[in-house]
Amino acid sequence: MCRWAAYRGEPLYLEELVSSPAHSLIEQSHCATRAKTATNGDGFGIAWYGDRPDPGRYRDILPAWSDCNLRSLARQIRSPLFLAHVRAATTGATRRDNCHPFVHGHWSFMHNGQISGFDRIRRQMEGMLSDELFHARSGTTDSELLFLLALQLGLDADPLGAMERAIAAVEDLSMEKSGEALVRFTAAFSDGKELYAVRYATDHSPPTLYAAPTGGKTGYCLVSEPLNDEVDAWVEIPDGSAVKVCAEGIKVSVFAPQGEGVSEDVRKTA
Repeated sequence: MCRWAAYRGEPLYLEELVSSPAHSLIEQSHCATRAKTATNGDGFGIAWYGDRPDPGRYRDILPAWSDCNLRSLARQIRSPLFLAHVRAATTGATRRDNCHPFVHGHWSFMHNGQISGFDRIRRQMEGMLSDELFHARSGTTDSELLFLLALQLGLDADPLGAMERAIAAVEDLSMEKSGEALVRFTAAFSDGKELYAVRYATDHSPPTLYAAPTGGKTGYCLVSEPLNDEVDAWVEIPDGSAVKVCAEGIKVSVFAPQGEGVSEDVRKTA
């Protein structure tokens, strides 16, 4: 499983999450403590927002601990909203366009988890996309395709609702194809204004997610595992939760995909 960290609030240097803490994201890339695999060396990526609406991005297939450019960039880039990810591949080869975060327009997205039996439903998921979104896909991961499906289902207008509909569609397709469905999904995504996150699993065993106040009155950090040993500072987000970090602070609500919720005209050939 992968590890990630995301932040929204007063501008911070990326190194304050990526490289400086005792258990930074780079440290987690070779010594994760709350994941099935301790090593997350199949590439990394960062996406950050500045003066322009679309995010900047840097990704590579090197392990995060061995890329000196990542440490240098993290020392120099200061942003009010950014996503960072280290990858342990489950679906898709180790190549740059399979590294998170994925971006489309002003949206950025990263994911820890998997769609069980993805190969059986991949073509049907692709068939639900518009031509524009289908051709926007450059990699082969279940994560990128799920992100594009959420865009298809209204991410711009209703971010958390669109993600619920996307996961419900995946579960429906899996049930149709094999009679069972398993989605494990702990993800963060942003439109450059708000930061969203979800912790959910069909079997109620999702990858971990923690939150802590960081960088001022309304700043929050969301992480796969705590960045330091200050246990009281970190709150575990429960299974079946949606998180929104905005100017007013952090809000946590129920995340509950409902099956059979995608109309046939949207599903097309699925």
